Amino acid sequence: MHDSKGVHTLCGSSCLDPFFLTQIAQTFKDISNAIDKFAPWSGAWVSESGGAYNSGGQLVWYKFAFGFWYFDQLGMTSVYNHKVYCKQALIGGNYALLNTATFIPNPDYALLWHRVMGRKVLSITHKGSPYLCVYSHCAKKEIIFIILRGVSFVFINLSKNTSFEIDIFHDLNLNGESPNFEFKRQLKPKLVDGMMPTSIASHSIAFITIRHLNAPACS
Repeated sequence: MHDSKGVHTLCGSSCLDPFFLTQIAQTFKDISNAIDKFAPWSGAWVSESGGAYNSGGQLVWYKFAFGFWYFDQLGMTSVYNHKVYCKQALIGGNYALLNTATFIPNPDYALLWHRVMGRKVLSITHKGSPYLCVYSHCAKKEIIFIILRGVSFVFINLSKNTSFEIDIFHDLNLNGESPNFEFKRQLKPKLVDGMMPTSIASHSIAFITIRHLNAPACS
């Protein structure tokens, strides 16, 4: 499957529009339904992705801002049972894994998804603003060298001016520290009081894990 979500240089603003982001959902759903009907032994892969055609979103793809689109894509494709989500290139273009001059990995917050979100996808909805996107998976059994069971969430706040308070009545791991992509030290979670609301700031992405939550689907 080829997935190019934008067709112009303004993907930076489009990627913060929830109504733009959800346009692709029906395509993912149709593909999942077709596989269930005609090839249930197989699974859907997104084998190419970028913020715009012709080598991805220039000046956007390797910035924090692109995480709003990318995490929404990871969450959405997981909901519709896609098994793999690939970037386009190891090196070259605007969405390469490696810097073309230094060959050092480009910053990529998808590392957090890999560390926190498990394979089992949970159904989650909310009645709040469409500018708050939420996805939930069973937590990985080991999160940043901490063994646990639980449920992980990613909250994507697309709003420029509004923060949202989330009430979750358990201890939380908020992965709020900036990743170190040179892997020189551990990225430790921030422990917060589970009896207090968690604020999702405007234009932010928050990974939250409820530890020791024994959801039946995750057992």
